[in-house]
Amino acid sequence: MSAPAAETLTPDAARMQIAQRTELLRGAGRRIAIGLAGGPGVGKSTLAAELVATLNEDEPGVAALVPMDGFHMRQAKLESLGTAKDKGAPHTFEGAAFVAFLARLKAAREAVSGPGYSRKIEDVVEDAFTVLPQTQVLVVEGNYLLLPDAPWDGVRPLLDLAVFIDVPRERVRARLLKRHAAEGLFTEERNREHVERVDLANYDLVSTSRSRADLIITLDTDT
Repeated sequence: MSAPAAETLTPDAARMQIAQRTELLRGAGRRIAIGLAGGPGVGKSTLAAELVATLNEDEPGVAALVPMDGFHMRQAKLESLGTAKDKGAPHTFEGAAFVAFLARLKAAREAVSGPGYSRKIEDVVEDAFTVLPQTQVLVVEGNYLLLPDAPWDGVRPLLDLAVFIDVPRERVRARLLKRHAAEGLFTEERNREHVERVDLANYDLVSTSRSRADLIITLDTDT
């Protein structure tokens, strides 16, 4: 499968282009899912939240944010499995549960709550968001939305528009080191080791799935 040509856009221009594409897909009350995929540290979460705000400006409640990060395995489970050191890698998520949840959301006509993830406690938070019955657009964001391997391969068929967000690898490294240091939960040595061994390996893995996107955007940012 050949990848679509990448466009280089500012975050604001990217948000507006995705919003325009989203509006073209809406119709007849059908609930749609817009997926923002990409490696850790590329700015997916910020862009997704701003996209939701843009879509809701004229029609409050029409869009809702659905983060994949709420499907991290709980810290206690990771420790019991001996995989806490790999946290953030595909095998440290409840991937099948995420696919099932997204399928349920697309079909739901009632309010549905879902989990989020807090970097302040480095663990899952239950009922972090609620998708209301009137919501027509699910803005789904996460690293592994486009991976072709089970169970993640169940995500792509549920996305009406798949967008791959890219930022140069060295810029991502700097962002991730800053992010890990911000909460002060771990030593600088631990943070550097985790970024190199886990985060950047995940960035490289996710980059192999970009050809499965409908749209590839390289974000033009200064930081």
